[in-house]
Amino acid sequence: MAGDSEQTLQSHPQPHGGEPFLIGVSGGTASGKSSVCAKIVQLLGQNEVDYHQKQVVILSQDSFYRVLTSEQKAKALKGQFNFDHPDAFDNELIFKTLKEITEGKTVHIPVYDFVSHSRKEETVTVYPADVVLFEGILAFYSQEVRDLFQMKLFVDTDADTRLSRRVLRDISERGRDLEQILSQYITFVKPAFEEFCLPWPSTSLCSTSRTSSTEGCPSGRPMAVSMATHLRARGRRRSPTAGRTDPLACTLCIRSPKT
Repeated sequence: MAGDSEQTLQSHPQPHGGEPFLIGVSGGTASGKSSVCAKIVQLLGQNEVDYHQKQVVILSQDSFYRVLTSEQKAKALKGQFNFDHPDAFDNELIFKTLKEITEGKTVHIPVYDFVSHSRKEETVTVYPADVVLFEGILAFYSQEVRDLFQMKLFVDTDADTRLSRRVLRDISERGRDLEQILSQYITFVKPAFEEFCLPWPSTSLCSTSRTSSTEGCPSGRPMAVSMATHLRARGRRRSPTAGRTDPLACTLCIRSPKT
């Protein structure tokens, strides 16, 4: 529920009246999805914009993990729960939230704690935006969610690079040990990627190039640059009467060549 514990991600006092442009971003674990989204926001000059003026918002599928039962939580703490299976996500809430976003409504996003494997009490409030990037390993799995996206991006990064990034991330940010990370990867992550995530690059409107680069925005920087350039070109100048920028729009599909 919304309340004093809410965090504000961005704020517009009133819906802008236009339908938000919803972009889905998928790819395997640690493929660079968040980095691609962040780079798009940065290149659009939105990362340092006052929250009242922001036009671009990033939402993560990770926020929508289901509340675990006591038994499931015990398994999760031992690395024995499959967080990469579609059933691990609250897909009904994802669809409801994204649908409300397309309708220009204010939504409240759950906050998930990866250390304790639980949903926090606070939520993040997201107000109407012009461009919404929704990223996640299974962002394209649900047909009804997939149909909401006006553009789809698949971040295609080789498996060795993804695994090495996951190991470093889970040790430093989530308190995991190496044995647990590798066991979870072999048992759950890799099979789930091949079954539920990998089939979707062929259906994506856009795809980043395969690369093992470890630079600032790994794997997807060319796509981020192309996307940001196009979104910027399609954006309109600030309306002197409205006091804010008119909605951005995008219809271009870009496919970077595989290497």
